Amino acid sequence: MAEADLKAGKGRTTYSAPALEKGFDVIELLATVPEGLTISEIAARLGLSISQIFRMIVVMERRGWLHKDAGTDRYHVSYRMLELAYRATPVQDLGFVATPVMHQLSRTIEQSCHLVVLAQNHGLVVQRQESPGRSGFAVRLGTTVSLAESSSGHVLLAFSDEAHVRELLPNIEFPKGMTAKQLPGRLDEVRARGFESMESPRTAGVRDLSFPVFGFDGKLAAALTVPFLTRIDGSQKIGFDEAQAALRDAAARVSEGLGFAP
Repeated sequence: MAEADLKAGKGRTTYSAPALEKGFDVIELLATVPEGLTISEIAARLGLSISQIFRMIVVMERRGWLHKDAGTDRYHVSYRMLELAYRATPVQDLGFVATPVMHQLSRTIEQSCHLVVLAQNHGLVVQRQESPGRSGFAVRLGTTVSLAESSSGHVLLAFSDEAHVRELLPNIEFPKGMTAKQLPGRLDEVRARGFESMESPRTAGVRDLSFPVFGFDGKLAAALTVPFLTRIDGSQKIGFDEAQAALRDAAARVSEGLGFAP
């Protein structure tokens, strides 16, 4: 087989395409380095020679997958990745339906909100709306979210297909002091009440609220989350309970917009 060598995998047959794999390695590396890297830096980090990746990177730049900064010669992943991801996945429809609802939600409760989908062994923020107030707390678009220690992650796991969750569990990273045996009980609680509410594991003064969003097929589509920031100056007009009710209604409206019929 010219470019691909047949290999025996665990219970299945896999193919090896070295050039293609190097291309994926380059993209995955650059995705972790916002400031970008030069060709020599990319080669060094991947343990390759410049000659092994030079042509590949030039072609990826020409095709629009990478962008080269003319001033620094550093390469970055281009927006073409995001564009194709939205066009090729259900995220496009999800974003179209959720955007106006999230905008109204943030205006109502004066808090930010974001939409998280299940992506391999983590959650991924695919839509966000900042608080309209003078200050707020928001999560960046594209942020990866822990399934084990976040409210969004708990909702994604609690309302996903059980067989799929069993496949995910061995690959999930658990925070210190938490084991895989403890998670199912927490997920049962989330399913019973229909949402998750918990103190932020990373930010003091923030309590995360997450509700599930369902698609037309009745399956989980995303988790709609509000990182509720408590202000200490008395300027807060909407309390936590009111925000929770508003978020519940917003998640139901997004689900309805996707064609879900409870």
